[in-house]
Amino acid sequence: MKSLLATVKSLVANLLLWSFFVGGLAASTASGAVLDGTAKTAATCAGIAVSLLTGSRIAKKPRIKAFLSKPSTLWFLFLFNGGVAAFCYLSMDGVKGIATAVGMGLVSLGAAGGLIAGRREPTAKARMEEPWA
Repeated sequence: MKSLLATVKSLVANLLLWSFFVGGLAASTASGAVLDGTAKTAATCAGIAVSLLTGSRIAKKPRIKAFLSKPSTLWFLFLFNGGVAAFCYLSMDGVKGIATAVGMGLVSLGAAGGLIAGRREPTAKARMEEPWA
């Protein structure tokens, strides 16, 4: 059992991590409503960097990692992001549409890779039940 100090430290660390993640998302998407020119570009790029860094840290946590590796979650990510990529490519003009479609397509392909990798690796239970192993 964790001590009270360790529990509080973990809670504060998680709160900070999620706060930076949400703040990075907000900065990368809503900076155009508040800022103009170079400041808008800087806030958008900094927000993207912060949200990517903190998001990758969050994704390594055991509960989140288990959720993201479930086949149902991977199928949702694959289909939803593939659909959004196609919609963005067809409905948006110019570089923004192509860049958005490429980004969403990469997420969709990543989920497809997770689905394929999950089919190749036998589960621990299946390995235990194999009589020849």
